[in-house]
Amino acid sequence: MARVGADASLVPMTTTQPAGVAGHFYPADADVLAAGVDASLARAVAPDLEPKAVIAPHAGHVYSGDIAGAAYGLLAKRKGAIKRVMLLGPNHRMAFNGVALSPADAWETPLGPVAVDRAARDAVAALPGVTVMAEPFAGEHSLEVQLPFIQRALGDVEVLPMLVGQPAPGQVSAILDQVWGGPETAIIVSSDLSHFHDYDTARTKDEETSVGIERLQLQVCEGHRACGFQPIAGLLQQAQQRDLRVTALDVRNSGDTQGGRDRVVGYGSYAFEYAHTARIDEAARKMLLDVVRAVLKQSLANGGAPPQLNIEGQISRSLLAQRATFVTLNIAGRLRGCRGSILAHRSLLADVADNAWQSAFGDPRFPPLTPAEMDALDIHVSILSTPRRIAATSEADLIAALNPDTEGLIIRDADRQSLFLPSVWAQIPDPAAFLRQLKMKAGLPADHWSDSFAAFRFTTESFGEIAGSV
Repeated sequence: MARVGADASLVPMTTTQPAGVAGHFYPADADVLAAGVDASLARAVAPDLEPKAVIAPHAGHVYSGDIAGAAYGLLAKRKGAIKRVMLLGPNHRMAFNGVALSPADAWETPLGPVAVDRAARDAVAALPGVTVMAEPFAGEHSLEVQLPFIQRALGDVEVLPMLVGQPAPGQVSAILDQVWGGPETAIIVSSDLSHFHDYDTARTKDEETSVGIERLQLQVCEGHRACGFQPIAGLLQQAQQRDLRVTALDVRNSGDTQGGRDRVVGYGSYAFEYAHTARIDEAARKMLLDVVRAVLKQSLANGGAPPQLNIEGQISRSLLAQRATFVTLNIAGRLRGCRGSILAHRSLLADVADNAWQSAFGDPRFPPLTPAEMDALDIHVSILSTPRRIAATSEADLIAALNPDTEGLIIRDADRQSLFLPSVWAQIPDPAAFLRQLKMKAGLPADHWSDSFAAFRFTTESFGEIAGSV
């Protein structure tokens, strides 16, 4: 669209998406709006994470603003480094197939205009199943309510708002793959959780959904669990492919924030980090190591029986996140026990506690731990990312695909399975020998290969303490 100037030159005209729900979903007064968003950011309590992507709720700010603040508070730490935001949300007002882009070059809020990333829009518009049309955006709130948070948390950035209707399988993931970018790009999915259940039912259902999101399980991507289930599904697919791990930051509902408890809407915020660089804070690490020692001491006092975990006080969301872990025990540099989980199936805290007991009293390679050994133990905890299948049609292909030092390996064939943590590369640095030893650990011949043979890679966050350091 262009206009003709006095000199007959063509000058591009900028179209603006008007603020359609200001004064309804959030304040129309700029000062009141800024103060409210800033207050939600200030009230947010979240682990110290560095997310590439987040999920944030999109109800009226008085209902879900504080929950959204937990996600935006983390993104705000990268203000200035983040230059553009890819924003995806569900449509509520007009049914359509695929994904819709607004033709507007900027979006208006009471805080001022937000520029659209035109280059990203053009690239996405060229993808199959994507349509540029204004109609679905009229009065649609799922994207607009996020913009004031983006403005206050991230400052002057460009955005690409995308409405997700009924996409083809894999379409949202393909779009995210196109616009993923590097540290300059943040991904935000806008979604509420369950709708119109009583308070207790909503809490149960939303915690189940949160567990599934943290486990990267696409099964949770159903309409009765989240209105933005389609963009969530696309983000989870990218998280699987790109080795991300998820932490639920704040999960509540309208019965907690504003209104009655007989018919509530659920809200959740979630952070997606690259697993290979993700780190829980030092306080959380110390608590886990303390739990390992407490478990072992209590079990020794009770004849090796599994202990009852009783943690008092506030527990951080990082420790409650669904994680798979291994606990390794060493004495004087020699292995004394190592047991763990391959897939996340309980909280990080519970998994470490049980694997600590299993390593000391349930590793069939060693006798049960004795009291005399307790003070000589070195403790090592590894938090595993979600395993990713390695595409390999031969042993040579698999060996070439391995990443020594940085990734662990899982192999599986029929009822045989085994795992090496990345730390094992220090003892077996040759990839071919690494694979052969892992096959023999699984009870397979060193030269074994079959059409059903499968291999998976994973990364770890690892930390520990040596005997006498506490």
